[in-house]
Amino acid sequence: MLHWEQMKQVLLGLELTEIQTILGPGLPLWRARQLYEALYRQRAEQLQDVTTLPGELREALAEQWDVGWPRPKRCYEAADGTRRYLLSLTDGKTVESVLMPEDGRDTICISTQIGCPVNCKFCLTAKLGLERNLTAGEIVGQVLSVCRDQGLSPQDRRVNVVMMGMGEPLLNLPNVLKAVRLLTDSHGVGLSVRRITLSTSGIIPKIEELGREAVRPKLAISLNASTEEQRQELMPVTRKYPLKELMEACRRYPLRPWERLTFEYVLLRGVNDSDADARRVVRLIANLKCKVNLIPFNPGPGLAYETPAPEQVASFQAIVRRAAPCFIRKPRGREIYAACGQLKLVSLE
Repeated sequence: MLHWEQMKQVLLGLELTEIQTILGPGLPLWRARQLYEALYRQRAEQLQDVTTLPGELREALAEQWDVGWPRPKRCYEAADGTRRYLLSLTDGKTVESVLMPEDGRDTICISTQIGCPVNCKFCLTAKLGLERNLTAGEIVGQVLSVCRDQGLSPQDRRVNVVMMGMGEPLLNLPNVLKAVRLLTDSHGVGLSVRRITLSTSGIIPKIEELGREAVRPKLAISLNASTEEQRQELMPVTRKYPLKELMEACRRYPLRPWERLTFEYVLLRGVNDSDADARRVVRLIANLKCKVNLIPFNPGPGLAYETPAPEQVASFQAIVRRAAPCFIRKPRGREIYAACGQLKLVSLE
């Protein structure tokens, strides 16, 4: 049996023109703007909180509409301050988001799908398979929910959003792009587009589609291998979108003047972490305006890989640095399964 809230339509995720449509032609545009700004800038959780609208209008809307915020179900906190949120959606499904606080900034890692269909062999989320895509409102709602919980405001403090949680964002591109527009609208959430990054396993046609968008996040490519055969083994999506063609798509990608491509590389001990691998990565990214983030493998139950020794990670970094800026991503929240590749609704209780 459905809850009453689930029977209603959801406001979160609607753009200004859509809100104007549901309010009807009898109301002026500024009424739609009031509701829009209440949803995204003022973060109203319920229609009764939208005090800029007349009470009778709020009551009429509430008969058919609910704001539709994701509701925190559990929150796990790591020793380093990282928080893993399990959020309940209006249909009862759950999704995960992660907050990584740092000096001077906060990074929110959000999901774009429930589960993931890509099946990378080193990732816990892959074991879930795909349940469904998230709506634009569910994507934006993760940011709003975490910001509310921590009292964060993009206007007061640097907030980064990375679409690197559950799911392959480019396989849910319409909802992802709509969410980015809402997140970056100065009358909406108010994030800078430079503060949002989308990570993909390499869906080549969708990379090209993304590059044509006027409002789009920065692009990160999950590389994770230095040869075609190696990548096919680790990332089966490579059989459909070969590494050579992916790198050609990266060279065609229309970077903005301020922008670099990011390549992410999960280091797996004895699999893809040798100096020879590093030299091949240098050849792959030659003459690209890019940076490389190295991610020492984050372990999880059922994953048959190991984390490389720190000295091998350092050696890999030194070689790649000959071609591009190269950074080692510090693991955050490993013990609560909040680190990269660990999101799988794992309970710690």
